[in-house]
Amino acid sequence: MKPILLQGHERAITQIKYNREGDLLFSVAKDPVANVWYSVNGERLGTYNGHTGAVWCVDCDWDTKHVLTGSADNSCRLWDCETGKQLALLETSSAVRTCGFDFSGNIIMFSTDKQMGYQCFLNFFDLRDPQQIEDNQPYHSVPCNESKITSAVWGPLGEFVIAGHESGEINQFSAKSGEILKTVKEHTKQINDIQSSVDLTMIVTASKDCTAKLFDSTSLDHIKSFKTERPVNSAAISPSMDHVVMGGGQEAMEVTTTSTRIGKFEARFFHAAYEEEFGRVKGHFGPINCVAFHPDGKSYSSGGEDGYTRIHYFDPQYFDFELEA
Repeated sequence: MKPILLQGHERAITQIKYNREGDLLFSVAKDPVANVWYSVNGERLGTYNGHTGAVWCVDCDWDTKHVLTGSADNSCRLWDCETGKQLALLETSSAVRTCGFDFSGNIIMFSTDKQMGYQCFLNFFDLRDPQQIEDNQPYHSVPCNESKITSAVWGPLGEFVIAGHESGEINQFSAKSGEILKTVKEHTKQINDIQSSVDLTMIVTASKDCTAKLFDSTSLDHIKSFKTERPVNSAAISPSMDHVVMGGGQEAMEVTTTSTRIGKFEARFFHAAYEEEFGRVKGHFGPINCVAFHPDGKSYSSGGEDGYTRIHYFDPQYFDFELEA
């Protein structure tokens, strides 16, 4: 399994995202540039330039027409995927931490950080209404008083947003009314990442409490847990196998002594049903901040604190692998 190395960022990768077909891979980092790559050979297609701070999140809509990015420069921007032209600029009063298109690509949501005396808000915009964009007036702005949103994804059919909080809580916010539909608290510490399965029926959460957990996205029933010894920064569900990949490692600022085993930063593969770890992939020179499966399940990518994105195509043995229960 020889990885393709993507060098397009000067700072730590914050998020990577495939489009629905999987031919493009978007990467954003703690530098102001958003990159888009061909996933098949790692060639860089282009950049989306305009942000003036670290970019925390990126998303691409259903038919790969538009790209959405959220940044620490207190803005969420909408781009034309093909030309890289900025189509809309939504200014906020604090950093934008998460963003996403719903299934139709018509409605976007993004959450802002609780900082500098500002509250954490979850904002909903309808892109079909140019007035909302012009006036920078979301049709819904939901305040989150208790603990800020650290990660969020759209639920199935675009009816609600599933948000993970700093406290370890997971909430469903209705996209129509903005009210909280369901709340669960299975994690004890901050949720770093939430990703959906390809059919949107399940979500996997990655948390600082050293676990990743699988939930039903509609009922928020807790299905499975995957335990490690280190904080989990990101987790993704395979679209074709019963596998979950997790990336983690201590945050750079929390490392006091360097481990003698420098390759402690592996992507770990767990069997989704048996909750057993069955493989690891080394490679990054620092914690893995995000992982993503290709929509066809034949490769996965990881983005690290070292600023590299690595695309790994699986060997044929991977697909024949059966875990002995």
